[in-house]
Amino acid sequence: MPQIFKVGGYLVYFWTNENDPIEPIHVHIAEGVPTPNATKLWITKTGKCLKANNNSHIPNHQLRVLMKVIEARHEEIISKWYSYFGRIDYYC
Repeated sequence: MPQIFKVGGYLVYFWTNENDPIEPIHVHIAEGVPTPNATKLWITKTGKCLKANNNSHIPNHQLRVLMKVIEARHEEIISKWYSYFGRIDYYC
């Protein structure tokens, strides 16, 4: 699991098996140990986040904070996604 960064006890990461064809750019968030069914956020062309799901059951106020951090660091995420997967598609 490529870990992008950590915010408090939450890991922001890519899942290595992103299907074939590769899904649009997104991150997973989990507290503690990464899991394939963790909270998933799409990264848009403008660098904003869209919640795909909150399977990790992160409290809404904490999820909003995490989304703001991800949006502030979207260029880093996009660069790491491209370095890892070799291509980028956007959900929107």
